[in-house]
Amino acid sequence: MNKLDGDEETFSVDLEPVGRRAAVTAGMTLLGAAQSAGVEIAAVCGGAGTCGKCRVQCIEGKLSEPTAVELRFFNERELAAGYRLACQAVPLGDVKINIPPGSLSTPQRLQIEGQETEIAPDPVIEILDVDLVPPTLHDLRSDTLRLTGALADQGVDRPFFGQPVLRSLSTVLRDQEWSLRLALRRLPTVCGQEPGAAHSEVQPLREVVGAIRRDQPVVGLAVDIGTTKMAGYLVDLVTGHTLAKAGLMNPQIAYGEDVVSRIAYANDHADGRRVLQERLIEGLNDLAGTLCAEAGIDREQIVDAVVVGNTVIHHLFTGLPVAQLGAAPYIASVSEALDIEAEYLGLRLAPGAKVYLPPNIAGYVGADHIAMLLATEAYKVTEPTIVLDIGTNTEISLALEGELLSCSCASGPAFEGAHIHAGMRAAPGAVEYVQIGTDGVYVQTIGNRPAVGICGSGILDIVAELRNAEVVGHTGRMDKNHPRVIPWDGGGAFVLVDKDGTHNGHDLLVTRRDVNEIQLAKGAIRAGVDVLLAEAGLTHDDLGAFIVAGAFGTYLDLKSATRIGMFPPIPLDRFKQVGNAAGSGARQMLISQAQRRLAESMVEKITYVELTVHPSFTDIYMDAMVL
Repeated sequence: MNKLDGDEETFSVDLEPVGRRAAVTAGMTLLGAAQSAGVEIAAVCGGAGTCGKCRVQCIEGKLSEPTAVELRFFNERELAAGYRLACQAVPLGDVKINIPPGSLSTPQRLQIEGQETEIAPDPVIEILDVDLVPPTLHDLRSDTLRLTGALADQGVDRPFFGQPVLRSLSTVLRDQEWSLRLALRRLPTVCGQEPGAAHSEVQPLREVVGAIRRDQPVVGLAVDIGTTKMAGYLVDLVTGHTLAKAGLMNPQIAYGEDVVSRIAYANDHADGRRVLQERLIEGLNDLAGTLCAEAGIDREQIVDAVVVGNTVIHHLFTGLPVAQLGAAPYIASVSEALDIEAEYLGLRLAPGAKVYLPPNIAGYVGADHIAMLLATEAYKVTEPTIVLDIGTNTEISLALEGELLSCSCASGPAFEGAHIHAGMRAAPGAVEYVQIGTDGVYVQTIGNRPAVGICGSGILDIVAELRNAEVVGHTGRMDKNHPRVIPWDGGGAFVLVDKDGTHNGHDLLVTRRDVNEIQLAKGAIRAGVDVLLAEAGLTHDDLGAFIVAGAFGTYLDLKSATRIGMFPPIPLDRFKQVGNAAGSGARQMLISQAQRRLAESMVEKITYVELTVHPSFTDIYMDAMVL
């Protein structure tokens, strides 16, 4: 809480997952707060309270009592969970609000595209069409025995039926008039197999995981869960073609912008781990629903899934403890690959569907990095190659002749717009590119909307341009004599867009503290790269390629990144931006057993370097912060 001139109270409203904050005066509604920050919450009725579209959830802080209007839209359980109408609820102090995707009128730009590599489909799922003779008074075999007999005619012996499948099997058989399509999961061994028996001599068990109509495709779900965003893909398991893809903000953002904050939330709240898992599962179920609607299929057709994420996300998704990841030596609870029943996790897919999670590398380098290395084929490069995935936590590998050195650096949420004065995530109105010339400042916003704030690629571009124009020195200090630099918090601020060109009628500023946030973030990334090169006895001149993955990495300007020293000064033609490679790797593992085996074997070739105990890290990091 603060005071304006005249002792008027103001409260801070943290609007997640958009990443914007608004200062509101006493009595202003949450809708007014969002509008003042340029966040477009759906309000078809104009805030009259009649449409119910502006649903939000209060995560922290206190709001006014629910109005009679809200009591018509929410039951007691929803109100207890913090759900309110933004046009009715008034902050009574500083609050944090989560805005569900359906309440945002302008979707945020989410990176779901990635480098594609042709992989021959060889999924763990086998698909068989079967026709059964219906039961009669002279043929009283149970449904499972009848189906087992039909499968035996097609060479499948002793199929296994799990409890989730059994609950729906009888109904499905009759609904489909005894003619249906089965999805069977190949199991690796057969009970009672003779020791030393050749693999080719053994008929593997199959588990029936789903039963659908004969004319329906059998699909799998691949998901890359990032700290901030997640991307999902529906893939035809027969052809390997992607049928639908969509992105969503990670709903855990409301409980912490980075994984360290979420570990703290899980530790500090008795039900914290459960809450974080439930929010993530809810988000994935919503994402699966969106994908199914786009592809025109039912959830029961999703018979297999692959999910990748960093180690903390992996543990929160599976319900594993994360306390040990928050303190040295940062040990994962599980590093091996896992297969978990989707139903056990709460995912609404086919009754017997399982979720495959590739192995983790270390406490802060997870299966998403394995997926990225798989998609970029870094494991087989012949010249020194840096591969990195930029995010709130940046994972970096140095690949050389089949061996990999990997590390993790806490680049922080600045590249998502957090901790930046006018920062926001990549949504309409966010400044994404900037050019400062002798005749003025030129900005480009997402969607060519009036400027609302600055996203990650924009702030990186701005710092590079400020340095190039000598508005900012190599230490980050601003030239206070520059005509566009105004006094601000002791360090100055650069007027990027004056109030006539912004959505809210206020100057859009870049502060000295913003520059420092970028110095810290880019310094961490560059230090990680330089430490790995030093470990291998190489310099940046030895690099044959520099592969940049991740949503932020897709949109950043490589010239700006090298100009401020975030990336080493190598020729631009050695850089390659590959988009969401982790999502591409997850799709490969979804359709190919061989890619899963390759991912699991790759871990054995990775040497993890812990930056916090590396003898040269501090000196390298301090040098790397220089612009």
